[in-house]
Amino acid sequence: MNRKVLIKLFISTLYLSAFTFGGGYVIVTLMKKKFVDEYNWIENDEMLDLVAIAQSAPGAIAVNGAIVVGYKIAGIAGVIVAIFATVIPPFLIISVISMFYVMFRDNRFIAYMLEGMQAGVGAVIASVSCQMGADIVKKGFFNIIIMLTAFVLNFYLKVNVVYIILVCILVGIIKALLSRNVEKSK
Repeated sequence: MNRKVLIKLFISTLYLSAFTFGGGYVIVTLMKKKFVDEYNWIENDEMLDLVAIAQSAPGAIAVNGAIVVGYKIAGIAGVIVAIFATVIPPFLIISVISMFYVMFRDNRFIAYMLEGMQAGVGAVIASVSCQMGADIVKKGFFNIIIMLTAFVLNFYLKVNVVYIILVCILVGIIKALLSRNVEKSK
């Protein structure tokens, strides 16, 4: 594997992890911008698939995203580099914060800062959701039905996301098997 690619992957993932606030969905969004839009290492449709895998797997979505993106870009070496770079910043930041927790706990400035960050994170997640939703809508009516059904089940009926993901996996398998049978019969 090209050493320059691994170094670029490490620096990019480290940077994204260090300056991403708001959870895994935000870092996955920034990974898309970096690795799809800027570096052209991954195709947009493929990134959607990688995000689906990262969301479906147990564990932190930022680490899962780093695993699938790192593997796609540079195989096992890419996985190791991306995980290491993704984990270093939060580990260091949380370690420092935990040492000074008592001072931070009641600090009004920090409370306001975190409140502002929450608003910004909400906007970033909404933006990504709209972009990903638009990409899914382009793939056809069937995907729109699945997306809307999953939304209604989760948002209005409060069905656990795990069950929704499992059903969507099953629907995807059935769709793949049916399309394979249709192609064989032609």
